[in-house]
Amino acid sequence: MRVLVGCEFSGVVREAFAALGHDAWSCDLLPTERPGQHIQGDVRKVVRWGWDLAVIHWPCTLLANSGVRWLYGGKGREVDAVRWAKMEESARTFRELYDAPVPRLAMENPVMHGHALRIVGVRPTQVVQPYWFGEPYQKATCLWLRGLPKLLPTKMVAERRQACWLEPPGPERWKNRSRTYEGVARAMADAWGGERAQVGLFAEEAA
Repeated sequence: MRVLVGCEFSGVVREAFAALGHDAWSCDLLPTERPGQHIQGDVRKVVRWGWDLAVIHWPCTLLANSGVRWLYGGKGREVDAVRWAKMEESARTFRELYDAPVPRLAMENPVMHGHALRIVGVRPTQVVQPYWFGEPYQKATCLWLRGLPKLLPTKMVAERRQACWLEPPGPERWKNRSRTYEGVARAMADAWGGERAQVGLFAEEAA
């Protein structure tokens, strides 16, 4: 399959699909961190290039429930009109990408606040955790799926830590927090690009 991993500079998900023999490409405004097939550009254009499958990690800064207070300039303050307008634009773009002409598509984001969800207009298909896939961390991640089955746990970890609290403040914090865990990437590749996917065995599950 021709696989696009949108808004990914790390190459983690791209390489998980490439390891299974797929023609996998990542796309981001930043260059790739690890060698591989990468398009440095705007995913909103690239997503229309005739892909079989797309996994898109749209930026969550303005959409995540954890940061909703900043839409009001902080607790108890008035609405930040500039930030609110940017949030609306980001949510509309999220929906446009969800509706992109790709037969199999997954959109990934943290738990969204209600203002963004109302604009997106589609609730997530499922919420997964890194500790489902062999990673000792807790970080709720929402998936909006079209033409794809839900991810199933591959290796549950009993002891886990809050992933977001581990990153110290600094200019690289957002990048470190945005990288997909290797275990999650392998689960995506196996479920959506493994043997069962190749022979179409999950078609009924995704319907």
